[in-house]
Amino acid sequence: MHKIITSLSLVIALFFLNSCGIYKKMDARKTATAGPERAKQNIKEGRGISIKNARDSLSRSGTAYEFSTSNAMWRASLEILDFVPLTTVDYSGGIIITDWYSDAARKNESIKITIRFLSNEIEANNLKISIFKKECDRSNNCSTKLSKSKIENELRRTILQQAALLDKNKKK
Repeated sequence: MHKIITSLSLVIALFFLNSCGIYKKMDARKTATAGPERAKQNIKEGRGISIKNARDSLSRSGTAYEFSTSNAMWRASLEILDFVPLTTVDYSGGIIITDWYSDAARKNESIKITIRFLSNEIEANNLKISIFKKECDRSNNCSTKLSKSKIENELRRTILQQAALLDKNKKK
């Protein structure tokens, strides 16, 4: 029984390895033969990263792409939300989550803002904004709910306007 399970596991593993495309045919005329050229081609095609190039690009100023600074919507969102403490800021995941925030006028109400970036293009449908509202009574019994308020639309409009300005200034 043990040999059957081992054999079946081996067949399944080979099936998955074969489906990964390990044995993909390549045209030698289009493939670089020298190591540095192959590495550059892999990075260009999104198949790898070079630590040396990453280190060089961090040490140089004036690189073409400096982390999230080239994404106008990302930068605009961070500028707009600079008054709120942030709990999660993940550029690679495309999400910004604020901490609970309340102003002095409404001490028993707090809001939490979540912004998800669906694309880098400056368009309204590429932002998913969620506003969560927490209301607490005097005995600190709190209820939290997703709120569809005008803050969501105002925030989206403000971020898009700021992103458009940043993008316009970057192109100048």
